[in-house]
Amino acid sequence: MTTVSNQSTQNKSQHGFAPLAIARIKGAQRANQIAIYLIYAAIFAFVVFGTIASIKAFHDNQLLYQLFYNLPYALVALTIPITLYDALVVYRYRLNQPSMIAMSIGVSTIILVGGLIFADTAWLGLSCWLGVAFLFKVSFKRFFNFLEVADLPDTDKVLETDEALALETDTVENSESTS
Repeated sequence: MTTVSNQSTQNKSQHGFAPLAIARIKGAQRANQIAIYLIYAAIFAFVVFGTIASIKAFHDNQLLYQLFYNLPYALVALTIPITLYDALVVYRYRLNQPSMIAMSIGVSTIILVGGLIFADTAWLGLSCWLGVAFLFKVSFKRFFNFLEVADLPDTDKVLETDEALALETDTVENSESTS
């Protein structure tokens, strides 16, 4: 059973953020890191399978062509639900300006859907989603840097305290030398 004294230690907020909120933001940051790894894997697959598929001996290999062409699309498409979750967390806790979130998600969605409907291609829309994951990476990094800096003691107060101690020591030494 939680008592009043235990309640105050359990609900320590960190600069206005509840521990549950910080845990949720850290979870979203981990999910965003997975999205970034998927993006790196898509780029790697594109380069490796594209290079192998361009070798004359493998020009007729349908599997390599499909890996070169579809695997990067699939890997980047897997990041879309992750970045949407990150967008909701970033918006909920105001880690970035709402207009930035709306623009990044909105433009990426419009370009992806528009490309699929009118141009029968998804490459431009999926390339927009690459930037969204990196935008959220920066937002999470800035937030946790803020928490780290806010935990440090205020340097002006520390300097004032040190100066006051030095002044006090000087006055004590001066009074002892005059007596």
